[in-house]
Amino acid sequence: MRKTAVLVLALVLMFSAAVSAQQKVTAYTTLFEPTARLVFEEFEKDTGIKVEWVRLSGGEAVARMDAERRNPQASIWVGGVGLDHMTAKNMGLTEQYFSPNAENIPEQFKDPEGYWIGLYVGALGFISNNERLAELGIEPPTSWQDLLRPELKGEIQVANPGTSGTAYNFVATLVQLWGEDEAFAYLKEFHKNVQQYTRSGNAPNQAVGLGEVAVGIGYAHDQVTVVQQGYPVTITFAKEGTGYEISSMSLIKGGKEMEAAKILYDWMLSERAMNLLASTNVVPVVDVPLVEGAVPISEVNVIDQDDVWAASQKERLVEKWNNEVFRGR
Repeated sequence: MRKTAVLVLALVLMFSAAVSAQQKVTAYTTLFEPTARLVFEEFEKDTGIKVEWVRLSGGEAVARMDAERRNPQASIWVGGVGLDHMTAKNMGLTEQYFSPNAENIPEQFKDPEGYWIGLYVGALGFISNNERLAELGIEPPTSWQDLLRPELKGEIQVANPGTSGTAYNFVATLVQLWGEDEAFAYLKEFHKNVQQYTRSGNAPNQAVGLGEVAVGIGYAHDQVTVVQQGYPVTITFAKEGTGYEISSMSLIKGGKEMEAAKILYDWMLSERAMNLLASTNVVPVVDVPLVEGAVPISEVNVIDQDDVWAASQKERLVEKWNNEVFRGR
């Protein structure tokens, strides 16, 4: 990706005059907060453009952009499950941009119409607190059915699919794996073991590390961080097949700082930015060195995931989940 770095430098010089009177860009981000802080601070060092950012879950980002569609308060959305970026595209909240650095990104990780582009991929996994499971007398789960064990009543956390792209990926995974009827029958049983539906998709991972619950559902890269923090946890995956995210990026339609936003967009696709992302345990969509413990989806049994279908069904499936699972007991 050496020519990417050259392209980024050229772009920065090209647009420096355009942003000279406006050395900032406002961003919404769904990156893990330490990751967001790292990449945005390094971007500012490289370009002199300050990123004023707000961290939101995927669902919150879409809702905020929708509420602000007549007067956008941010110009770029960085990170977040690709399904939510597809939803934003379908709602007319984002705009096309074909970055010159997009040529480095494999076709399966970008929108052919230019509305979103992938940054990294990560599989849905289970994170278990070893000490808590030992008290319950059970092993870490290795299948979706293991999460229905009576010993896990009140011992599982997962996010709410209405606010979290991670959690909607969980619901959509089960529907694609088994069909809608069987998936919702499962979710009703699973609900009996849930202690809390969190706002953020990463929150269950931290709760498991702290021993607040025995098991959480989240993305492998976030779970690896908990391992590195020294907590007594184990990461496993559903043997039946699991879903995955393509953490993505979009420009917000009507953003007021679009030239600076495009520079950030281009920079995020550079080799430098991809290496920074990889240092935070994620698996970028391009070939860069990974940290020890990072889990490529090639090492996991993932489903034949149809993100376009899942994005088109989100509103309906979340409403059904609210009516039949969350409020239905």
